[in-house]
Amino acid sequence: MDSFWLLITVAGPILLALTLAYAIWRNRRETGPGDVAHSDRAAKRLRDQLDQEDKRRDHRTTTEA
Repeated sequence: MDSFWLLITVAGPILLALTLAYAIWRNRRETGPGDVAHSDRAAKRLRDQLDQEDKRRDHRTTTEA
């Protein structure tokens, strides 16, 4: 049983460190022009959708009053 806890105590932090290193590496990779363009298009769609929802809500509020 002691060897099991030794394995967990040693392997756990190593596995955690490797997982964190991989996550940091994946987030810092170079982004290509396609990634930036895709993000910009998605942000524009979201802004347009939110604007439409605001206009519908404002229209309903003014007609009900």
